[in-house]
Amino acid sequence: MATPLLPSAPAPAAGNGATHTPVPSTHPAAVSRDERVRREPRSALLAKLTSLTSIATVAAAGMIVVGVLAVVGGNYDKQVVHDQLAPQQIFFPKPASNPALAAYAGQQVLTGHQAKLYAEDQIGVDLTKVAGGKTFSQISAAWIAGGEKNATLASERTTLFTGETLRGLLLNAWGWSLIGTLATLAGIILMLLGAVLLLLPLANWRLNLRGGQPATNAT
Repeated sequence: MATPLLPSAPAPAAGNGATHTPVPSTHPAAVSRDERVRREPRSALLAKLTSLTSIATVAAAGMIVVGVLAVVGGNYDKQVVHDQLAPQQIFFPKPASNPALAAYAGQQVLTGHQAKLYAEDQIGVDLTKVAGGKTFSQISAAWIAGGEKNATLASERTTLFTGETLRGLLLNAWGWSLIGTLATLAGIILMLLGAVLLLLPLANWRLNLRGGQPATNAT
């Protein structure tokens, strides 16, 4: 025999006789859990890259500071080279004795680049014409072997010594100028990287924290 269906018992009434209806919890912890389930980052890669935003911000600030110091130091280095070359009053010949230096004819040597050109393409070429291409050490040895009495060798020895000394000083100035240029370039790169790291937290906020995509619910 089938069991008769009985009406389900009504929900317990409140003190005033009204039926009690369950209300979703509004506890902050429950809301936070619901929000995490409801939202997901728009860019998982960006979220991962900016997960340590405080560390990235400190690193970015440090890179920018170091970059600024490198740029300032590089500019100072090149200014020192300029201040050392200017009093020497070294000018490229006009007209140029070397066709490779025609564009610099009559100009004063004030930069590291100009110093390198003058040292290699002007002095270096001129020294090869002094004693048939022989070096200072070779002429000096021949002069000493001849009893230090040969006036021609003595003159060539003095010319080669002076030329090689000036050439070395100019190349040294070029070397310091190159260091300043590299420091400036490195400083600019560091500042750009620091700026990128500072933009990552902002991008994370706009894409992931300001508003995310609704999470797909599994069915």
